[in-house]
Amino acid sequence: MSAIYEFSAPRLNGKEQPLEDYKGKVLLIVNTASKCGFTPQFEGLEKLYGDLKEKGLEILGFPCNQFGAQDPGSNDEIGEFCQINYGVSFPMFSKIDVNGSGADPLYKYLKAEKPGLMGSKRIKWNFTKFLVNREGKVVKRFAPTDTPHGIRKEIEKLL
Repeated sequence: MSAIYEFSAPRLNGKEQPLEDYKGKVLLIVNTASKCGFTPQFEGLEKLYGDLKEKGLEILGFPCNQFGAQDPGSNDEIGEFCQINYGVSFPMFSKIDVNGSGADPLYKYLKAEKPGLMGSKRIKWNFTKFLVNREGKVVKRFAPTDTPHGIRKEIEKLL
């Protein structure tokens, strides 16, 4: 079994979600924020999800308040914001830290598997994206500036 499937994380509603439930799917794992210059990427992520879900894509959103305090709300407020403003239907998880000593174990794993530029293990900003293939292997890391539309072809190759 791939290590990605050994993790679980609480959804916005607090219910624990084993990543093993996504076995056989292509995953795009994204640290999100509600008050960021990249926040409009929710629209593109939702479009990708709508277009490619039936082919096996799952997008997993992880709110994070570590960058400019751009996601200060509660899990309920974050969920409401995403639904009202962008119609987000892909799974959203409880707010986490992605850097530092309190970093979520999933993100420690993702960063170790696909470091950033010059081997950096840090997440630089909101909307960093990790692409995981159907076998659970982390195959690519995308910068916050890489738009959902811009990475679509990379995702489609795995579907």
